[in-house]
Amino acid sequence: MNDSVIIIPTYNEKENIEKIIRAIFALEKAFDILVIDDGSPDGTGQIVKDLIEREFAGRLFIIERSGKLGLGTAYIAGFRWALEKGYGYIFEMDADFSHDPNDLPRLYSACHDEGYDLAIGSRYISGVNVVNWPIGRVLMSYFASKYVRFITGFNIHDTTAGFKCYKRRVLNTIELDKIKFKGYAFQIEMKYTAYKIGFKIKEVAVVFVNRREGVSKMSGGIFGEAFFGVMRLRWDGWFRKYPAIKE
Repeated sequence: MNDSVIIIPTYNEKENIEKIIRAIFALEKAFDILVIDDGSPDGTGQIVKDLIEREFAGRLFIIERSGKLGLGTAYIAGFRWALEKGYGYIFEMDADFSHDPNDLPRLYSACHDEGYDLAIGSRYISGVNVVNWPIGRVLMSYFASKYVRFITGFNIHDTTAGFKCYKRRVLNTIELDKIKFKGYAFQIEMKYTAYKIGFKIKEVAVVFVNRREGVSKMSGGIFGEAFFGVMRLRWDGWFRKYPAIKE
């Protein structure tokens, strides 16, 4: 077993899943991969199982769920699995190449070598590094992060980023059963909770490239959850007692 695992939630990613797995396994730094598939009717899960059987037993794993249960619940299932297996570094990553596998070692280095507890692949720490997104979506994402910073006082430029590396102790400390949000706001809630507990966070500049294959899962409802959820997070931040850091 390697010291790091990359959690990749999937729903209908047959065009991308084998390519992203092979790209990660081609890196010099060794990572394991856990795919959380929400009952993809296009056969994504079967592609992963075939790869496990033919080539990648012991490095590639899959959890299959019965249907679309939400991004947040997928990651929390993955976090619990990774903690049980004893991984020291646990990553979040999309299947569609919007997150470049070549950036994984940089996120790992920020935690392993530089001593940070959470490394965020940030689109906005050095300008706006987004490729092939419609301008309306770029503006919505960029100003969503500005809005989160304004409401919460949380000094992170890319608060909605979904490309991250956690040290084990972050996920071991966060009370995962108290994470409320399932969609877009899940990413904000996890970062804000880590910040309120007192973990060291670093943004690592990355370039986000819009998917070339498959269909985006983003929707207006997801943004709505984030918009109103941020106010709820701020309110909870005033009154909630956060746990002490565990190793």
